Amino acid sequence: MDKFLRIQELADQRGLFFPSAEIHSPPSGFWDFGHLGAVSRRKIIDLWRKEVVRKTDSLEIEGCLILPKKNFEASGHLKGFVDPLIQCKKCHKIFRADKLIEEKTKKSIPEALDISEFNKLVKKFEIRCPECKGGFSSVKKFNMMIGVSIGPLSKELNAYLRPETCQNIFTAFQKIYKTSRVSLPLGISQVGRAFRNEISPRQGLIRTREFTQLETEVFFNPKKINDLPEFDKYKNMKLRLKLLGKEKTEPFTPERAVKKKIISGKLIGYYLAITQQFFEKCGFPPKDIRFRELEDKAKAFYSKETWDFEVKTSVGWLELVACNYRTDFDLSSHSKVSGTDLSVVENDEKFIPHVFELSMGLDRIFYAVLENSLTERKGKPVLKFPRNLTPLDVIILPLVRKDGIGKKAREIHEMLKTKFETKYDEKQSIGKRYVIYDQLGVPLAITIDYDSLKKQDATLRDRDSMKQIRVKIKDLETKISDFFEGKKIF
Repeated sequence: MDKFLRIQELADQRGLFFPSAEIHSPPSGFWDFGHLGAVSRRKIIDLWRKEVVRKTDSLEIEGCLILPKKNFEASGHLKGFVDPLIQCKKCHKIFRADKLIEEKTKKSIPEALDISEFNKLVKKFEIRCPECKGGFSSVKKFNMMIGVSIGPLSKELNAYLRPETCQNIFTAFQKIYKTSRVSLPLGISQVGRAFRNEISPRQGLIRTREFTQLETEVFFNPKKINDLPEFDKYKNMKLRLKLLGKEKTEPFTPERAVKKKIISGKLIGYYLAITQQFFEKCGFPPKDIRFRELEDKAKAFYSKETWDFEVKTSVGWLELVACNYRTDFDLSSHSKVSGTDLSVVENDEKFIPHVFELSMGLDRIFYAVLENSLTERKGKPVLKFPRNLTPLDVIILPLVRKDGIGKKAREIHEMLKTKFETKYDEKQSIGKRYVIYDQLGVPLAITIDYDSLKKQDATLRDRDSMKQIRVKIKDLETKISDFFEGKKIF
């Protein structure tokens, strides 16, 4: 069984994630996250806040999920936010044309190609329906916005669920800039839900209709793109770049990339370095990560320069972050449609700020972390999460429930639960419980037995080595803290 299917099976078996409203046979592309899945995702968010938001002095906001139609007229989404749709003439199932062509040719196909170019490729490579082998009708462009009607008297769509969280940031920029008492460059971040009416969301968490983004938009004076003191801390870091026309990923320092004009300036080099460092702390090895430079046809309509941060997985290189140099497109467009002047004045110069964007997909990051953590032991899956992303820090396991052992185990749980992510479990044999919590990636297990009552100690077990040590109950907190600080205790 490949890793993708193994994770789907494990997630369902252990309740990490599962289809939303599953008992009612819902449409695909919507997922719920169980307790441990939700905790692990929150830890990814916490790491993002630490390594991206706080490290770059970004300001975090929380925007509304629904925005007015006028917002998307300004942003270009009503006309330009489209995917190529193709329908089977025989079974009438619908697919994304670019993905079918990619599967057949094993090459990346820009979704922004003209309809005529898509139709030529479908004909050239004799693309057939993967379900029934039928032929296809002509390709059409499908707008992925999900519209809503606001107000009791409204007879037409007058608002939309946001397809990306950045739109709140653009419309709130001037308010945040004026009230935050900071100068440019200014990073504004947000974590929240976005919605896209995907044509065929058939890859679990990889392509969904409702998803969570970790967004950072950096507003700056384009004349000062190389005026960033923080750049010096990262100028010698090795970025893994896959340039256009190159087969292999090459290491470039941000300083060298700026000098060779591979990237537009120091500000962009700094934020690429911050992004790569974040994912290294998510546990991804250097050989499995890269920034892929996108050609013009593959870039979003608003982007001057795009680097997709990708991770190598069992389903291929998977995009986790879109790093876009959006120029002044967004503020200029919103200013024109709204009639509001969104320019700023700094050092007696009036200008509309440019924007560099880090748009991360939490659902894909979570999936990639699961796959990167997946190993096997005696034919059973084991998740070896990085210590900072474990859904639980410690599981408390009484050997039996009787004779005061269960009571002592609960006392230890009460003692530790305000300091660590802990859980108490007394069901089934101790061996089966070890297997279950190894599968869930819990790094430490505390077992309380009859000796614990006599000696006031417990067994501390390591998930990876399965080594065990006896620790005095009063010393458990210190030992666990040492473990998570990287000290050797086993």
